[in-house]
Amino acid sequence: VLGHVDTGKTKLLDRIRKTNVQEGEAGGITQQIGATFFPMENIRTLSDKVPGAEKEEHRIPGMLVIDTPGHESFSNLRSRGASLCDICVLVIDLMHGLEPQTIESMHLLKRRKCPFIVALNKVDRLYGWESTPDAPFSETFKNQKRDTVSEFEARWADVKTQIAEQGLNAELHFRNKDPRKVVSVVPTSALTGEGVPDLLLLAVRLTQKLLSSRLQLSSVPAASILEVKVVEGLGTTIDLVLTDGIIKEGDTIVVCTFNGPVVTVVRTLLTPHPMKEIRVKGEYVHHKAIRAAMGVKIAAQGLEGAIAGTQVLIAGKEDNIEELKLSVMEDLEEVMKDISKESRGVHVQASTLGALEALLDFLRNSTIPVASINIGPVHKRDVIKASVMAEKEPDLALILAFDVKISTDAAELAKSSGVTIFTADIIYHLFDKFTKHMALSKERQRKVLLETGVAVFPAVIKIIKGDVFNKKSPIIIGCEIEHGILRVGTPLCIPALKFMEIGKVGSIEHNHKELKEARKGMSVAVKIDAVNDQQAHLLFGRHFDHTHRLYSSLTRDGITALKTHFKDDLSTDEWRLVQKMKQIFSNGVQQW
Repeated sequence: VLGHVDTGKTKLLDRIRKTNVQEGEAGGITQQIGATFFPMENIRTLSDKVPGAEKEEHRIPGMLVIDTPGHESFSNLRSRGASLCDICVLVIDLMHGLEPQTIESMHLLKRRKCPFIVALNKVDRLYGWESTPDAPFSETFKNQKRDTVSEFEARWADVKTQIAEQGLNAELHFRNKDPRKVVSVVPTSALTGEGVPDLLLLAVRLTQKLLSSRLQLSSVPAASILEVKVVEGLGTTIDLVLTDGIIKEGDTIVVCTFNGPVVTVVRTLLTPHPMKEIRVKGEYVHHKAIRAAMGVKIAAQGLEGAIAGTQVLIAGKEDNIEELKLSVMEDLEEVMKDISKESRGVHVQASTLGALEALLDFLRNSTIPVASINIGPVHKRDVIKASVMAEKEPDLALILAFDVKISTDAAELAKSSGVTIFTADIIYHLFDKFTKHMALSKERQRKVLLETGVAVFPAVIKIIKGDVFNKKSPIIIGCEIEHGILRVGTPLCIPALKFMEIGKVGSIEHNHKELKEARKGMSVAVKIDAVNDQQAHLLFGRHFDHTHRLYSSLTRDGITALKTHFKDDLSTDEWRLVQKMKQIFSNGVQQW
């Protein structure tokens, strides 16, 4: 179950759980690690409320609903060709439409080619909505007043358009003629349970129709780590979802870590008690064996470095352990390809490999270099990694932390070592923070380059005959900008007089108004300040006159600074001017 924060993902699941509890059928529902298993008889208590549904045959034994926050459910098991989710429910808030995380989830689903249904939640918020608890949508919809129906249709039309903008066709489930190509949308209310029967029935129908071959239990077990936790009395444990096959106590498993593969033996297999007793702290049910699909906690030695979002390989009698060790590391190696070979870039941290993969994908498309990565909370060692950039490129001395906590030690070390930590639960927000940081940094650099006179804009100036207001320092003359941009602070020289330096532009005036710059075609008064004694003794009329063209003094460093920091400030013609002036200055002869 995916969606933006506050769209009602957990409430929707709570509603399904609660309904079954109220009807005294909680026995079959087991609250598992990061997932809840709903047996088919419990699903039917709701789905059979849809007219005609009670006659349908349901061949699947039930559904394992993964409700972990964020992107964990997508850490796909590449090498075994399976993906953790067979089908997804994307929750959209009818009142707010598509939000950043919704769009992100959609892109993820498209990339993973995972079929999904949309739950259009919060219909009960419509003005004048009359609730019928746990009723199918068609039944409750026909009881609504005309104004309420109109508001629903208008809001649904908006959401439909927003979904279309993301390149997907969608239609309300009862109007959808082609569920294979068009995404089905089920209006729901997590508060009243309306539409929930339709949602469950549709999920069962779609899985049976579209995925029957994928849902056969295989003899090859497949499992993926949701979380790595330290549990009192058990040590480091891994919470995983077993998506295929069987896992038994005593099985040999191979786990992926940053330090290479770890081979260990399953010491204990645990699930929490059935739902009624889940509040019993630290009480787990022990199992000898568990069949898919299930959420399970495993205790074994050497799990400290296990990475959330990677696969766990369960060794069979015929399996070659060395081959499994290579295979288990494939996911991590794939992700490591995105890391900059020249160790230039930001440090990236995420909660799971799936989240890290999504973030690295986004950063690669945004051309943000990545020097190092890690998974889990940010500690001092991560700050030390990032601080390497503080000397080379301070702008990139950054940690982009996605959906993880920052330890107090790490935060303090970051402050003292010049490392900036950006945190966010949405990839876009991290990108926005990074972009803002880089924009401010670029602006600071530009300012320094202009103030120190390193960055000089190209300009060729013609002195207007007779427009001389002061002949000696500071020389004030009337000029026409023949080519380029003349800015305050620009050093000027005369190539025709062996590139004689005459001073710096102190100010520019046009119609008695001060300007920061003047562009091609403008006639302005320019004050030229002497920078040294030699320039202070220059006299207009004796050392140079209106027949000489004044040029801005370009240097190789200045041209590099223009290319790096002011590329978009210059037009194509102005860049051509830079090239011509570069030739003039490098040849030391006037060739205009």
